[in-house]
Amino acid sequence: MPGRSVIRTALDILYPRRCPVCHGITPGGSLICPACEKRLPFISGRRCRKCGKPVSRAETLCRDCASVPHVFTQGIGVFLYDEVMRSTVSAFKYRGRREYGIPLGVLAARAAAPALRAWRPGAVVPVPVHAAKLRRRGYNQAEVLARSVAAEAGLPLLTKLLVRRKKTEALKNLDPEARRKSVTEAFGTAAGVRCPERVLLVDDIYTTGATADGCAAALRAAGADRVYVLALCIGGGYLTRY
Repeated sequence: MPGRSVIRTALDILYPRRCPVCHGITPGGSLICPACEKRLPFISGRRCRKCGKPVSRAETLCRDCASVPHVFTQGIGVFLYDEVMRSTVSAFKYRGRREYGIPLGVLAARAAAPALRAWRPGAVVPVPVHAAKLRRRGYNQAEVLARSVAAEAGLPLLTKLLVRRKKTEALKNLDPEARRKSVTEAFGTAAGVRCPERVLLVDDIYTTGATADGCAAALRAAGADRVYVLALCIGGGYLTRY
């Protein structure tokens, strides 16, 4: 029986990994091209203590979180949603590059490791998509990310716990108030799936937190005491459309 390293090498030869930034074959089967990794807009410095959005030194909360009480406990974003990540996420989400979720999830889990150690979540849960969108796209990008995050962090993955009850209009087309109204009662939990007390909710992009709050409300109703949010990307502006 061949060893795991031999199988991995064979797979890399047959199906070489591609960089989620430049889309070229990565050297030596690495997660991302070294040059492209330097282009990634990892967030550093002061963050909003609630959602993790970059803030100035004078702020403890971003203007969104200071004006809107959130249902989720705390969140963190890994990358700033700039042009590099906009292109990367677009390929991952809309152009069928499902495999990009693997390296992006690994990078997200590694960057968020200090927060995960502090939060001690019992399981990872992806933000669900509506069945119609899942059929059209073929996969839920948040689930692909969550699967990679869970594997890297050594946490259980619950893909059936959170469900989307109704189809909502694309949130990027709505203003913040309309977003919150749209996601009200849009999410629920499946019967017979136990909800842990601490949940790590994973999504690709955090904007105003409307989706995270909708999911957190459903998870809290199912027994979660704390709901943390890990977003691959987060915007640097306030009450904006992405």
